[in-house]
Amino acid sequence: MMLPRGVAIAAALLAATVASGCGGGERQDAGEKDASYPVQVTRAHFPRLQGLGETAAFSVAVRNPGTETIPNIAMTVDGFANPDAVPGAADPQRPIWIINAGPIGGRTAYVNTWALGALKPKQIRRFTWSVTSTVPGTHTLSYRVAGGLNGNAKAVTRGNGVPQGSITVRVTRRPRTSTVDPSTGAVVYGAE
Repeated sequence: MMLPRGVAIAAALLAATVASGCGGGERQDAGEKDASYPVQVTRAHFPRLQGLGETAAFSVAVRNPGTETIPNIAMTVDGFANPDAVPGAADPQRPIWIINAGPIGGRTAYVNTWALGALKPKQIRRFTWSVTSTVPGTHTLSYRVAGGLNGNAKAVTRGNGVPQGSITVRVTRRPRTSTVDPSTGAVVYGAE
């Protein structure tokens, strides 16, 4: 049976589209060299005392002390949400901190990982999140650094460990007392 010319062309295009979307083509990690890159965490900061509903900055700075460019410096953060808050729910996670803004230009397809691109030797890159606390109590944010998103480019410390760390924070049940400095516009938090 002969198909009309328009139908035959449409069928050929559909077949090509389906074939290209079914795992064909180059691997996602094809451009990521299998290597280890030295990384130093030069600073990690997050206010250790926060009030409920308070917005704060969580910031981690990393440096490339090596001689090669790191392909895609990435950071994974665990602790922004409680993964087992509602067992059996379609999404059992409930936020401990709402992420208002992540590192600029750092979004990835991964849920809790951000990447800021190539990091040349001796350069420093800062990952910064603006977050708002939603759950009182003592919580820990942990972070770890990678040299890429696909597992080939590994970030390592001087002793060949994974560059990582954690910060424990206490979120009070009530918002902290705050005022605005009229000369600078900065929010100033008072003592509890």
